Amino acid sequence: MLDDRRIRAARNNAEWCDAVCRAHNNPGEFHDDIWLNRNAVPRFYPNAGTLAEPSPRQLALIDELIAAGLPPGWAVKDSFSMLDLESRGFRILFDAEWTYLPVSRVKDIASARTSVRWEIVRDDLALAEWETAWSEAAGDSGKDRIFLPPLLENKDVAIVAGFRDDDILAGAIANRSDDVVGWSNFFAPATEMFDHAAASLATIARVFPGLAIVGYEHGDDLRNAHSIGFESISALRVWTFTGSKT
Repeated sequence: MLDDRRIRAARNNAEWCDAVCRAHNNPGEFHDDIWLNRNAVPRFYPNAGTLAEPSPRQLALIDELIAAGLPPGWAVKDSFSMLDLESRGFRILFDAEWTYLPVSRVKDIASARTSVRWEIVRDDLALAEWETAWSEAAGDSGKDRIFLPPLLENKDVAIVAGFRDDDILAGAIANRSDDVVGWSNFFAPATEMFDHAAASLATIARVFPGLAIVGYEHGDDLRNAHSIGFESISALRVWTFTGSKT
């Protein structure tokens, strides 16, 4: 049996992916065991994410995506690291771990204070500034915006920014679903990473109180999440389609 925390984390992430696509007027579709989008999606976002253990229907729907001729490099998020997609023309893009911050730890972090002013992004001008700061931190050279104004109208989404004077120095995104809150797209100066991460989580906890926080990380970001108090709850894998079958 899958840990319920894993299932909620995977579902939360799929709902965030769908919210981003929906903001682009391109919503996906939810099935019991998989979320998918049959059209091109914003960069960095997958065309499918599993929501349960592998099933014939998951593979059949992935095969439909293959047949649809999507732009090169589209991805499948194997939320429980249980699929073998190599024979279908995929390669592993990266492995990561779902992370979980229990409510008790959230309450501790919620008292964090910082000299940076944290606010919720509420208008498109601030959102555009936020995305510019995020893109620079992420080394993203893409020209098309990913985070569009409809996200600001979604009651289950909060985009938060840390200001020093009038400049956005750090930020993160939260999305609520199934009694958890997803934490993603965090950025901050490397020398102040821990303090700003804690402050962003404290801000999110005030927006969506009383809920555990989930996400996924790998590499240095995973080690940083552990240092804040997140625990790893399971592995996930992202596959990208190359078209070269084995």
